[in-house]
Amino acid sequence: MAGTITRVSSCARDLARTGLKAAGTALSWSTCLAPIAQRLERTNFHGRTVSLRGGVGAAAGAVTAGIEAGRLLRGRTGSSSRAGLAATIAAGAGGCAGLVDDLDAGAHDGDTPAKGLKGHLTALAHGRVTTGALKIAVIGSGALIGGVLLARHRSAGTGARPLASSAVDAASSAVVIAAWANLLNLLDLRPGRALKTACIVSTPLLATPGRDGEPTRMLAAGTLGVSLAALPEDLLENTMLGDTGANAVGALLGTALACHPHAAVRAGAALSGVSLILASEKVSLSRVISETPVLAALDGLGRRP
Repeated sequence: MAGTITRVSSCARDLARTGLKAAGTALSWSTCLAPIAQRLERTNFHGRTVSLRGGVGAAAGAVTAGIEAGRLLRGRTGSSSRAGLAATIAAGAGGCAGLVDDLDAGAHDGDTPAKGLKGHLTALAHGRVTTGALKIAVIGSGALIGGVLLARHRSAGTGARPLASSAVDAASSAVVIAAWANLLNLLDLRPGRALKTACIVSTPLLATPGRDGEPTRMLAAGTLGVSLAALPEDLLENTMLGDTGANAVGALLGTALACHPHAAVRAGAALSGVSLILASEKVSLSRVISETPVLAALDGLGRRP
């Protein structure tokens, strides 16, 4: 009994440490960039001037969460430190690709800016490389590397698996990571929306049971820490996530979902992420949210009038 209590206490401390480190990094980066962030200023949908420094801070926090999770998991549960490495690479790829897109601000998109996944792929088919297409390549590559690492992590826990089984596992994990990185970016059209989504999805992951669920709990704690740290200024419209923050936090959350020990959860995460992305090509997610009373109330909670 005493050993169990000690182990639970240690796990709780590690979750708190990961979340607090991620939150502290996000806040410190955002604050330090404030005096020199003129180039990061943008006009939001209300016509207010906001800064993308919050997104840079969130991306730094997401990468820190992956690093810290990997450090704490190393040696405790064997190969589970690969989950931390997967999150670090995926969040870093999302943040870097998003920053390029944010700084470019559509300058290389041509006379007709490409919109959505279909728009960027269509432009690429016509020989025009947009920053959105670059994002697809970079985030996709980071997600694929993360997927391979997670598949190897699960293989180490279950013994040798057929190559085809490992390949399917790696590909499906990559889909989860890339889909959620993109989905949070699609939701970042109103203050606080993407960060609230990250909080809502990551909170129940903290209760993932068992030793195999430790990587998911750790990465969920990091996601929650970053999101809660960035949320106040995002809601006040002092800062915004932009592609930099939304892609990085989404990739971190996607990795937490992709390393979940239960295949049904991973499948649900893949299906929901891909379905919402495809739906956004046909209908406006903002309109769906505004026309659904419960979602509209949650969406507007804490937002500046």
